[in-house]
Amino acid sequence: MAIDPKELREAFGSFMTGVTIVTSTSADGEPIGFTANSFASVSLDPPLLLVSIANASGNYDNFVGAKRFAINILSEAQTDASNTFARRNPDRFAAVSWTNSALGSPILDEVSAWFDCTMHTVVEAGDHAVLIGQVEHFHTAGLPGLGYYRGGYFTPAKVATEVMTDTKGLISAIIAHDDSLLLVPAPEGGWALPTVEIGNEGADNALERIFARHQPGASPSFVYSVYTDTDTHRQFVTFLCSTPEAKAQQGEYISLRDVPGLAIPDAAVKSMLQRYCRESALKTYGTYYGNHTCGVVKELIGRES
Repeated sequence: MAIDPKELREAFGSFMTGVTIVTSTSADGEPIGFTANSFASVSLDPPLLLVSIANASGNYDNFVGAKRFAINILSEAQTDASNTFARRNPDRFAAVSWTNSALGSPILDEVSAWFDCTMHTVVEAGDHAVLIGQVEHFHTAGLPGLGYYRGGYFTPAKVATEVMTDTKGLISAIIAHDDSLLLVPAPEGGWALPTVEIGNEGADNALERIFARHQPGASPSFVYSVYTDTDTHRQFVTFLCSTPEAKAQQGEYISLRDVPGLAIPDAAVKSMLQRYCRESALKTYGTYYGNHTCGVVKELIGRES
């Protein structure tokens, strides 16, 4: 079978990824970097990751010969940085704020996470080289990441804006910390998720209202559930969110072990939280699409094997 490179590239683009900027220094000590979405974790013991670089890249020799490099996982506000490092720009670092890592590789400010690596192995693979790095230091900021799909960027807020068709619809948040989640008292008794009406301000601002009221510092990860109540014809979108610390201004953090036995008057929310408890134990998450009684779950994040 003859492979059409253009069609193959389009097929590869069907896989949703994050966006990274890979950095190091040249032989003369100048900072270098490029945008890549060909990033993956490899091993926990030892801690290894990989990224690939095109043979045609102007930085190919520098990276293949490097003793260290860093992976910067971009946050949703960093599309400009991604575009800058994707172009042949001789002074890419002038457009971003950054500092040197402990190993000497550039770390960009405001990234979702970064990994400071020593070079473990370089594997030549067709028209690319695979750089396998051993993680020596890392940090995660909890900021929602920037996504890439079929040649375009996407973010959690953008996804919600596109799927939310009802300005009177409701946005809620599963705000998780370790093995607990934030619940608030339901008006009719029992427990509920922090929820607001989206209104005309948009999904991102509605989420910010939830965070400001209940858990400052929280951030969205991805859309966890989208459904319509066929009785009221209202649309509901729920985000899975994280927070670096469990210090709720309103509501209470409850252990996942206790959630299945709680009184949750909204049957759709109760079913959703039972699913979250199961998925959290397996580290396998998906997005629910349907109505308040039935639908499908499309897997987003699979278990490590």
